[in-house]
Order: sequence, then C-alpha cells, then structure tokens
Amino acid sequence: MPGTITPIVMPKWGLSMKEGTVTRWLVHEGDEIAAGNEIMEIETEKIASALEATDSGRLRRLVAEEGDLLPVKALLGVLVEGEVSDEEVDAFVEGFVAPADEDEDEEEEEGIAYRYAETAAGRIRYAVRGEGAETVLLIHGFGGDLDNWLFNLDALAAESTVVALDLPGHGPAPTPIPDPSVPGLATAVFDFMDAAEVETAHLVGHSLGGAVALAIAAAAAPERVRSVTLVCPAGLGPDVNRGYIDGFVSSASRRQLKPVLENLFADPGLVNRSLVDGVLRYKRLDGVTESLEALADGVFPGGAQRWVEPGAVAGLGVPVLVVWGAEDRIVPAAHAEAAAGAGAAVEIVAGAGHMVQMEAAPRVNSLITAHVARAAA
Repeated sequence: MPGTITPIVMPKWGLSMKEGTVTRWLVHEGDEIAAGNEIMEIETEKIASALEATDSGRLRRLVAEEGDLLPVKALLGVLVEGEVSDEEVDAFVEGFVAPADEDEDEEEEEGIAYRYAETAAGRIRYAVRGEGAETVLLIHGFGGDLDNWLFNLDALAAESTVVALDLPGHGPAPTPIPDPSVPGLATAVFDFMDAAEVETAHLVGHSLGGAVALAIAAAAAPERVRSVTLVCPAGLGPDVNRGYIDGFVSSASRRQLKPVLENLFADPGLVNRSLVDGVLRYKRLDGVTESLEALADGVFPGGAQRWVEPGAVAGLGVPVLVVWGAEDRIVPAAHAEAAAGAGAAVEIVAGAGHMVQMEAAPRVNSLITAHVARAAA
C-alpha cells in the first residue's frame, strides 16, 4: 500500500493573521506524531501559542527553522504514513505551493474582512464565519475584542455560522458605552442582533461577556436564544480580581501592563510583546480610558461584581454549559458550583486560566460544538 504525505502548514489564527514566527520545534525528525500533539510554538502579532497536529504520522522533514517568519499556509514540515522514499519527500517539498488564502480573496472582493452594524449604541464591528444552519454569537469580556476568539472562530464555523462582535467601548474604533452595566451591554448586544439580522443564536460569552450572555438569555424572548455557553463568566458570584481590573485600566506602559496581563493565563509566557503592544494601542485610543473606568465602576464597584444572578441559569429554559479554567486568577472557578446547582453542565479545564478559550482551544471548541449540536437536536 503506497504511503501518504501530509503537509504541516502555518495556521491562520483569527481574521487579521498574515504571518507567524516559528519560535521553537517541540518534536524532532523521526518522531511519531498523533493528532492533537503539540508540535511547535508560533508567535504572531496577537499571541504566542503551540500548534497542535491535525493529522497523525511520522515527522519526516522539518522545513521551517526556528526564527523563520512565514506567511499563513507556508510549509513548515512533512508528515508521512507508510512507505515514502526520501526522493518523494524531496519532490513534495520542492513542488509545494501554498493554497490561496480565502480571506485574501474575500478582501479583494469585498474590500474588508469585517462587517459593521449601526445600532442604538453606535457602530459595532463584527465578523462572520461559516454557513451552518445554527448561529453561534461570541461575546468577549472586559477590555477585549472579537480577536479574543481567534482560536475558536474557524473551528466553530465548521458546523455553525459564527458571529463575533466588539462590545461598545471596545475594538479598534470604540464607541462610547451608553450604559456601563451588564443590563446596558445586554441591551446593546440585543440591538446588535436585530441590526445584524441574527434572528436566533447560541450565545457564548467570556468573562464579562458571560454575564452579558446570561442577561440577554434571561430577558430575551425564548425563541431568540437556543443555548448558552459561559466561559469563565462573571455573573455567577461576587468575587473578582479588582486589582487586575484597576491595573488594566491604569497601566500606560509595557512594564506596567505585562504583569497585569499575565494574570489572564495559567502560562504567563503566552503574554508576548506583540500582545502587550496591541492592548496598549487600544488603550491609547480617544475615550477608551474613560469608557473602561466607567465600565469598571458600573460592573465591579467596590471590588465586587454588581450583577450577580446565578439563579437566572435555572430559569432560562435552554441548555447551559459552563467552561472554566481551573487556574483562573480573575474570576474564581468555584463560582461554577452555583451554575451546576442550577442545572448547568460544568467543565473545569486543568492547566488553563481565565483565557481558557485560547490556552485550551481544542477542548473548548469541542465542548461548545457538542453543546450546540445537542441543543439543536
């Protein structure tokens, strides 16, 4: 039986990624690789992360060297199964042509990779991926933007239509926040759903976005919300790391901000210079500091969460999944107990922190996909 050759290519993490740097190979030529194994570390302008193998096989060739800066879909290595000669591997590497980037085609046709909706809260940026019958709406947390889902968008879009938005006061062109509270943000997102013609959705909210998703589901007409997934959410208990919130708002330099952002991850090494610089660029936009201060005071006054409604979970009438990083240093994973007591399914992910959707993306993507499928059945 002839052998097969499978390329390992530079991934595309998020809409804006064009290239990445191979910082370290974690495997060697000749190693047997299983799907899901971490094989190398890659640094992008957003974050550093490990690339997991999508296929199994023996690693026959390391094409990219550590330190190489390469475009999306460039050849990084070669996996084989069965009998494949060195000459066949050489010919494959020499003849490899990176497939066209679909996003580049979209940009040529549409002129932009993002969409915008005019709402009562202002102009909201969003992105759409996939064409599935079910729609998943991703809502980020305090100080984030839709790129917080860069490891999740395309994976979830394999089965669903996925919509990710920037909350008011967030993103590269932030609008003022009309009502800096959880109910206020919920109203803004509900208005966005109407403006973007999202008739029904499976809501997925991270951190503050989790509280927003819960508030939307509690207030919306039942036919508008199909399920809810809460990722390290606010809203289930009073505790929050107000030191992180205050540090995020007040930090004005890399030296100040980097240790603050390290609280988001179980592995602080994921906070690279590019990530810090990206957050600083956002914080230096006109009006952002004032918006974040107002939101911090409106949502986390006196060092505690103002909107705490764990009982809302029981009354939603739709399936609820709670996913939490066991090492969350922003909102304690112990808050998940309240949701479990109200009937939610709960998954605590070991070795991950507050940004569990980044640190354990394959696990989180699998959980969300299965949850949406069960709710849609």
